[in-house]
Amino acid sequence: MTDSPAHKTDLLMDDAAVQAAIREVARQIAVGNPPSGEVLLVGIQTGGVLLARRLAELLQRQWRMTVRVGELDISMHRDDLDQRPAPEVHATVIPFDITERTVVLVDDVLNSGRTARAALDALTDLGRPRRVQLAILVDRGLRELPIQPDFVGKVVKTQPGERVVVQMSSDGAAGKVLLEKPVGR
Repeated sequence: MTDSPAHKTDLLMDDAAVQAAIREVARQIAVGNPPSGEVLLVGIQTGGVLLARRLAELLQRQWRMTVRVGELDISMHRDDLDQRPAPEVHATVIPFDITERTVVLVDDVLNSGRTARAALDALTDLGRPRRVQLAILVDRGLRELPIQPDFVGKVVKTQPGERVVVQMSSDGAAGKVLLEKPVGR
């Protein structure tokens, strides 16, 4: 894999492994929820949006019904706004009512749990779901908050200072997962 002067990059998952993990997350969502219009997928900007769309395609084939997808920006709900430069704000596009529905929050990587916490805050600004579930492609551990995913494609043990990077094509049909390690590890 490519390396930068400050990081060594290893391939964690090739395209076949990524697609298998996405299918596994879709399978888990289908097992955990009855097929109905009450299940909504909401991708967390930016990494969760493509994944949510791909999961919706797989669930639509399995359930033989439309699965609605939204996009949620959490940048103004982060708990580190005072420690970062101005956040890059993305669109929140939720063209449906989430009240009394099952919302599956979707993201590519779960680490500290802070993004998921911010997503829960952002979601409650839009309504009161009956139930919220969390679907993750890669769970890398190192939690700082008591947040656990309901649906996981792959669990990867990482160390502080390492970074998991998910790269997906614009349609979510191809991808890879990389592990960036600081040089010297």
